Amino acid sequence: MTTTKRRTEPEASQEPTSLALPARNDGIPLDLDWVRQVRVNRSAVERRAATLPTRRTVKKEWQAAWLLRAITCIDLTTLAGDDTPGNVLRLCMKARQPVRSDILTALGADELQVGAVCVYHNLVSVAVEALQGTTIPVAAVSTGFPAGQNPFAQKLQEIEASVQAGAREIDIVISRAHVLTGNWQALYDEVRAFRAACGDAHMKTILATHELATLRHVGMASLVCMMAGADFIKTSTGKEAVNATLPVGLVMTRAIRDYYELTGYKVGFKPAGGIRTAKSALDWLILMKEELGNAWLNNTLFRIGASGLLSDIERQLAYFVNGRYAAAHHNPMV
Repeated sequence: MTTTKRRTEPEASQEPTSLALPARNDGIPLDLDWVRQVRVNRSAVERRAATLPTRRTVKKEWQAAWLLRAITCIDLTTLAGDDTPGNVLRLCMKARQPVRSDILTALGADELQVGAVCVYHNLVSVAVEALQGTTIPVAAVSTGFPAGQNPFAQKLQEIEASVQAGAREIDIVISRAHVLTGNWQALYDEVRAFRAACGDAHMKTILATHELATLRHVGMASLVCMMAGADFIKTSTGKEAVNATLPVGLVMTRAIRDYYELTGYKVGFKPAGGIRTAKSALDWLILMKEELGNAWLNNTLFRIGASGLLSDIERQLAYFVNGRYAAAHHNPMV
């Protein structure tokens, strides 16, 4: 495997960020033979993941362009125990204008917005009202987030309540026990039921990969969730001891590629948890370009779940424009 470094192609950064939505993943019948054929060479995955940040250099104006693209793919998130309507309102204002207007003007960029705002169910209506007049969707975490240990009927009710409150995206968590015990039929049936409860809302399926024991389990669970109709597969809740990592992302994106090649459905990918720096965001964009191509380099098929990431991206953009880093109070999150 070559590790020759090459400059990122300009066209990857200049594609329009507003693209036609891909057809939703209707899912397919559970194919256990396909699931059981999944094999993952951990050492090879880790070697490949280690080379990803070094294979491409993204500098100067191209780095600024990629960071603007990253902003449009952020699910701006607040999932804290002390969340209040006031916090969510301020977050929504940041979602509307994620970068200072003087920086955008200097970059010659049009107005931009984040991919979505993600909150707990009880604050969905607050976010929906605050984002009226925009195209920014509200995403709600559901199904007993983050542990996923609520009764099944209660999980379905939670999804339905969030959809009724105006959530256009639902981030569900799977029951990790189904993966750890190899009960793939139960996992498929669960996710299929969640998809039905979502109705027209897009469903992101959180695997909580750190709690699945092996990378093979990650690959198998990714396939089963896509077969059940997941529109996105997502690494983590952000509450695990270890959240999004490039090796896990590599396994999941290759599962997405295999699923697309065999079914024709494009499924999205969302890393979440621990992504706090502009450099990390660039690493994830490089992973998407390397493994899935330019078609996935937009917010219809790629999201980053983050809360503090936006501040560092804005800080890096300010440095590109002014030659110095802005003070923290010039680009606050809320």
